Amino acid sequence: MVSVRKARAAETETALKAAAKEVFAERGYLNTKITDITAAAGRAAGSFYNHFASKEELLQSLLSDLLAAVDDSVQADPEHDPDFTGRSAIRYHVAAYFQFYRTNRTVMVALQQAAMVDKTVAAKLADLTAPDLGHLAEHLEYVRRAGHVLPGEPRPVAQAISALMWGFGHAHLVDANTGLTDDEAVDLVTDLIHHGITGQTR
Repeated sequence: MVSVRKARAAETETALKAAAKEVFAERGYLNTKITDITAAAGRAAGSFYNHFASKEELLQSLLSDLLAAVDDSVQADPEHDPDFTGRSAIRYHVAAYFQFYRTNRTVMVALQQAAMVDKTVAAKLADLTAPDLGHLAEHLEYVRRAGHVLPGEPRPVAQAISALMWGFGHAHLVDANTGLTDDEAVDLVTDLIHHGITGQTR
């Protein structure tokens, strides 16, 4: 009986997350109510609070799921190269980010909307993405050890790179106002980062 209840609870949580993404895509995160999510999931309104304390907590859970999936895929990819002195290594990461953004566009836009109006969400978003920022900073250490002078310490440079990819990803994949193909957008960001941290052009 306990296992049956656990299975049903897991099924409800999955349904709520899937419904949230659908409603976020249709109405936007800020315009979505919890009752919109439960209705789309075909669940009673009160069932939501058996799994999440708030809409913000559900969004944070969606982000945690995405980051865990990315970590697993990166670790298993033999093409992953941490040496950012090479343009190809940078391009791999930029292209992977753009693909991640495109695949998870609804959640990414929802996170941006939530972080703009809620400092608690913004702080939680920073906490959840801190390991990935640290991962990027480690890649920048390769550049410094190779003798290049970074424009700052690895951590803030990593933050600047992350902000660049986040902002341009939105401009290209959501606003669709860059006038570039996906490959051109990836190459543009790649060259900005490569030149900025190594002083090299193609």
